[in-house]
Amino acid sequence: MIQIEKLKKTYRTRGRTVTAVDGVDLHVREGEIFGVLGRSGAGKSTLLRCVNLLERPDSGRVVVDGRDLAALPERRLRAARQRIGMIHQHFGLLTSRTVAGNVAFPLEVMGVPRRERARRVAELLELVGLTEHAKAYPAQISGGQKQRVGIARALAGRPRVLLSDEATSALDPETTASILQLLRDLNRELGLTILLITHEMEVVKRICDSAAIMRAGRLVESGPLSELLTRPGSQLARDLFPLPPAQTRPGATVVDVTFVGDTADRPFISTLARTYSIDVNILGGAVEQIGDRRVGRLRIELPGDPDANAAQLAHLRDAGLTVEVLDAAARPEVVA
Repeated sequence: MIQIEKLKKTYRTRGRTVTAVDGVDLHVREGEIFGVLGRSGAGKSTLLRCVNLLERPDSGRVVVDGRDLAALPERRLRAARQRIGMIHQHFGLLTSRTVAGNVAFPLEVMGVPRRERARRVAELLELVGLTEHAKAYPAQISGGQKQRVGIARALAGRPRVLLSDEATSALDPETTASILQLLRDLNRELGLTILLITHEMEVVKRICDSAAIMRAGRLVESGPLSELLTRPGSQLARDLFPLPPAQTRPGATVVDVTFVGDTADRPFISTLARTYSIDVNILGGAVEQIGDRRVGRLRIELPGDPDANAAQLAHLRDAGLTVEVLDAAARPEVVA
């Protein structure tokens, strides 16, 4: 649904050139929720604004729903943008308009007749749970309700793609959870493709199907979440499951083990210890609910060096686990 190729965007500021997006390739499949994770200044917002050409890239291609947006004349670009909704961190509501008036605004711009506009606004307010607040003004509703208005407004033109620019970072945890659930519900009910940017790992854990990590304008890694979590050396897996520093000792093997889905319910540690008559020391770990699956990561210590533990490591791999052996500097050595 979204295909970005070799995208580059620079700015001139204080006499120097700053590269905000540096040769990014990104592919978002139809109907998925894709999260771009990174710290402030990583280039996430610029990347998102290039998707609907609010920012025009210096080079590269942006193809949305089969259309190369940069190649479209202005009139056709405006029409294409109507199929790309966008929600913002600070809501961007018109304070002089009611909730219904804010949702109706893009429909007015599109020239939708009054009766059809009123019907569409009513549908959207029901969809986001705000029917009772139709006549309220932004100052009279909560932050979470304001974001629901923003979502309803973004959906007015029946978009196939929804862009989310840090849409939950200004909300408290409980409200964040309700907005994320709303986005997931809309994704499933409407078949929406959602591209969101965030600096919050919790957002990725809760609703994303795929993810990417962005640093200094570049993507560090990207792909389906299920693949990244089990990819040896994955930065996303390390960020999701931070483990204590590995203190490797002579005559011992320190191993990071990642397990997903059904493997999370298997007693593989006790089975390993019983099968090989060894003591297994658990150094740290965590189990998380990622989407609709349980995912976990453990750091364990086995007696003996890696060569002596070849059979034990093979046993773990045969059980469907991702295994990484840590060297003395605690850098992972991938066990194929």
